[in-house]
Amino acid sequence: MAGGFCAGLGLALGSSALSGGSFVLKKKGLLRLRRRGRATPGQGGHAYLQEWLWWAGLLCMGVGEAANFAAYAFAPATLVTPLGALSVLVSAVLSSIFLNEQLNVHGKIGCILCILGSTVMVIHAPQEEGVSSLESMAEKLKDPGFIVFAVCVLVSSLLLIFVAGPRYGQSNVLVYVLVCSAIGSLSVSCVKGLGIALKELFSGKPVLKEPLGWVLLVCLVICISIQINYLNKALDIFNTSVVTPVYYVLFTTAVMMCSAILFKEWQHMVLDNIIGTISGFLTIVSGIFLLHAFRDMPFSPNLLPLFLQQGRADLHASWRSADRHQACQHQPLLPSEDKGSQSAEEEEEEEGEKCVRKPLNC
Repeated sequence: MAGGFCAGLGLALGSSALSGGSFVLKKKGLLRLRRRGRATPGQGGHAYLQEWLWWAGLLCMGVGEAANFAAYAFAPATLVTPLGALSVLVSAVLSSIFLNEQLNVHGKIGCILCILGSTVMVIHAPQEEGVSSLESMAEKLKDPGFIVFAVCVLVSSLLLIFVAGPRYGQSNVLVYVLVCSAIGSLSVSCVKGLGIALKELFSGKPVLKEPLGWVLLVCLVICISIQINYLNKALDIFNTSVVTPVYYVLFTTAVMMCSAILFKEWQHMVLDNIIGTISGFLTIVSGIFLLHAFRDMPFSPNLLPLFLQQGRADLHASWRSADRHQACQHQPLLPSEDKGSQSAEEEEEEEGEKCVRKPLNC
């Protein structure tokens, strides 16, 4: 039991490190393309397919996602899911080291709030309704609630791609990241269905003859292709330290909504879990606001409220008076001759300065 727990913990930590590093590698590859004058994804080009750094980032992302998927088989979800937030910290640290990107105080507070909110949501998350076969998965997919959700996701993604993208894609980070997050919620459902199919395949059932498994595989390839395309556009246009946490929060929220609708997770929740989930979501929204609205604003003491600035000035004044009082306590009672001559020289210098300032009076 302890060995499996340690294995799941190691896989989750490795997944976070690889996922966070994949964003930096992809961004580094896109910056190299821009320096060479090649067309970037933000300009509609696909030259990144010839850049080895971009492929290294994609490989890290794939291995990280596979490790994260395998971690759920060894460790509980309450441990694995929050550790996915560490990819935000890994990406921010690596971006500051290798990409020279700065994250101000507001952005750091926003990242912390996003991580705390996601952790609270995971702690109070409902339990998933058991699905053990492709037949039961097919029944879930035929549910009217999930069909309405899938249609809404597809329609909203098309509107974001063809209507909002040309107008606001270059100025608002949420446009392309929302496409990735919405489509990603469907891809996670496909991954869960394929995981059930693999379990049945290893148990000796004729899964290859089932059409649902192949449909899920095709849908997964399409969803991942769309995610990669628009995630590259977001990384090419905006700061990595902004894209990574926003994508994490929106993707996690979309996946939890999809799982709640598909697996009916909210039906047996108690009141404290509902309050905890809503509180965590509001905390995430606050973190996104701080991260996105103030990402280009430098922080200085002048931005503090007036009463804090006045308190800061009074504090510095009290410190200076305390230092002077302490210095007076350490002075000797009888000044030495050197200090007397030094004070006489200082008086002469002051008189000379007065004569320079007022030559008519000298």
